[in-house]
Amino acid sequence: QVRPVESGGGSVQAGGSLRLSCTTSGYIYPLMAWFRQAPGKQRAGVATLYTRDDRPYYADSVKGRFTISQDKGKKTVYLQMNSLKVEDTAIYYCAARRGILLGRIPLGRSDYDYWGQGTQVTVSS
Repeated sequence: QVRPVESGGGSVQAGGSLRLSCTTSGYIYPLMAWFRQAPGKQRAGVATLYTRDDRPYYADSVKGRFTISQDKGKKTVYLQMNSLKVEDTAIYYCAARRGILLGRIPLGRSDYDYWGQGTQVTVSS
């Protein structure tokens, strides 16, 4: 069991960009995802990636602004966040699933086996 480790969080003004990184000690699981949890809200899926065929899915709230990608050589998954809004402020978590999931978009918290500690993203107006 290898816990994902996130990095790249920080503070930025609205309209700015940040890139988050996630590593799992040299192994990319078949399904990797980013979730976020804002104060007083439940953790919600933001983006997921089927790493074997590079197939992404996004929550409607981030489509067109966020991009999930991977560097197979570095065994790292990224979340590029552009045009950030104040409402994107949250702790962002990387999650991994041991196997693939068919039949629906895997953006549910229970879909994932391993979780990172999270990284804070703060967007100010």
